[in-house]
Amino acid sequence: MGAALPCCIHQNIVPHNRRIVLCYGGHFSCKMELTGEVYMNEYIGIDIGGTKTAIVRGDENGTILEKKRFATTTKGETLEMIFQSVADLKTDQTKAIGVSCGGPLNSRTGVILGPPNLPGWDEVPITDMLTERFGLPAYLRNDADACAVAEWQFGAGKGAENMIFLTFGTGIGAGLILNGKLYEGTCGLAGEIGHVRLFEDGHVGYGKSGSYEGYVSGGGIAQYGKGTAAELGKRAEEGDPETLQIWAQTGEHLGSMLAILIDLLNPEVIVIGSIFVRAEKYLRASMEEKIRKEALKPGAEICRIVPAGLGESIGDIAALCVAMNL
Repeated sequence: MGAALPCCIHQNIVPHNRRIVLCYGGHFSCKMELTGEVYMNEYIGIDIGGTKTAIVRGDENGTILEKKRFATTTKGETLEMIFQSVADLKTDQTKAIGVSCGGPLNSRTGVILGPPNLPGWDEVPITDMLTERFGLPAYLRNDADACAVAEWQFGAGKGAENMIFLTFGTGIGAGLILNGKLYEGTCGLAGEIGHVRLFEDGHVGYGKSGSYEGYVSGGGIAQYGKGTAAELGKRAEEGDPETLQIWAQTGEHLGSMLAILIDLLNPEVIVIGSIFVRAEKYLRASMEEKIRKEALKPGAEICRIVPAGLGESIGDIAALCVAMNL
């Protein structure tokens, strides 16, 4: 008998049957309103992270209806949990499945190409696997790109013409909204800023010693040997000087990275997720000082740098945006 699958937490967030009200707002925007069953297009979103995976059922307004989450373990075990969760959440109203995952990957072919935070996930044709099992269209997108679209559609970047989103979780990457469109590059690798080298040698991230991901990410912060980002956040609250210095260094490296993005792409807003949302007060001062030193002044002055507006829900909504092919 094989090993038991990891524990899955299941949340029923919104009742399946709801009352929808017709609404007007410059144009007629309505789904369907009846006193009984509600008929609205639904989607399944899959957010595969280096430490945890979440599967959500949601509607076309970005509302999360149900959610399952579990630890990301081996490739085989995690895929089996994904398939099982999709089967549990799928309804007659489900129109498509979206997968958000760290790169590298090929969004056009739907193949995961060995992300550094997912050991063993080499050449995984995830969209074909899902379509074959469930008979639904399936789409794959880099998590930074997916989050960029989510924040652009529903969050802190709403209405922006030129916006950058930074993941800043286990790893780090950028999603780019340029001239009002998602920019993915020739093979979906645009925005992999974590792979750029900061130092000749040092912390390892994205398979490269001295890379930005080796310093500006949860994995990079852990390489100082003083604990995880969450643990350092708690110690910073207590005023520990050594911990505060690590956060200040991380903020400086983040500012160096942002200065490059500001000079290259001249965005009006940069939205940063995950660790930045929780630790902004320890990062911002050194980050802004570095940007002032390194970036062109007109570009730096016009660019707002803000935490993700969707908070801890961003990964869920991002995966739904992939399913909706936004």
